[in-house]
Amino acid sequence: MATVLCVILYVLALSCSVIARPATFLQYFRVAWSDSHIRQMEEGKAIQLLLDQTSGCGFASKYKYLFGRVSMKIKLIQGDSAGTVTAFYMNSDTDTIRDELDFEFLGNRTGQPYTVQTNVYAHGKGDREQRINLWFDPSLEFHTYSIMWNHRHVVFYVDEVPIRVYKNNEAKGIPYPKFQPMGVYSTLWEADDWATRGGLEKIDWSKAPFYAYYKDFDIEGCPVPGPTNCASNTKNWWEGAAYQDLSPAEARRYRWVRSNHMIYDYCADKSRYPVTPPECMAGI
Repeated sequence: MATVLCVILYVLALSCSVIARPATFLQYFRVAWSDSHIRQMEEGKAIQLLLDQTSGCGFASKYKYLFGRVSMKIKLIQGDSAGTVTAFYMNSDTDTIRDELDFEFLGNRTGQPYTVQTNVYAHGKGDREQRINLWFDPSLEFHTYSIMWNHRHVVFYVDEVPIRVYKNNEAKGIPYPKFQPMGVYSTLWEADDWATRGGLEKIDWSKAPFYAYYKDFDIEGCPVPGPTNCASNTKNWWEGAAYQDLSPAEARRYRWVRSNHMIYDYCADKSRYPVTPPECMAGI
């Protein structure tokens, strides 16, 4: 699928443009920190992130986006990755009122399942963690991770399987991220105070360095700066009727994931939330 970026030609007042997908990592991304730990591969179309005792690393998109879809293929750390976190997320970078949509891949001891944690921040309010154990080994080959974000809902996908839905329920007084553009980020870092079994499992630095691999970066959305009417354009494909709700097949996959692979849901954590948060009653 071509990438709708609404960029470059915005000076011509076009609402959208269709151009080829990114040819290289650096065409649409930049190294955010520790460039010595990020290596380009396949003529810049793929990258390797490295974590060792001196540093982790991260990268960021050159533009922010307001609505659309972002995806990338990732191959996670092989072997004993306990205490590490590989993150792929969108963030408005606006401090206390930030909006954020998170994938966080929590490292494991060899032989244990990889856990992916998702979180949603809206108007500065987060603490909406959900965790699932992946039904495959994400370190053996690349898998696609995507965030779909439109006026109706946010959907997190793993290989086109929806694992989380956060609906727009502003009519019920529930915050929804729709005003602030967000950049696309990824990081590889040490978090052994919480990442694996609540911090019980620490990083085994004898296994370092740790590597994660990325390719097929795809951003389709309204860039900022860009045409002011892009985000409100109902003709954007991600605002189409097919993307207002999960399809029946997607809904079945979603329920399968939730029934068989979810290990934590803040909605059901009565120790944190004696009263169920209102967004948890929204369904899909």
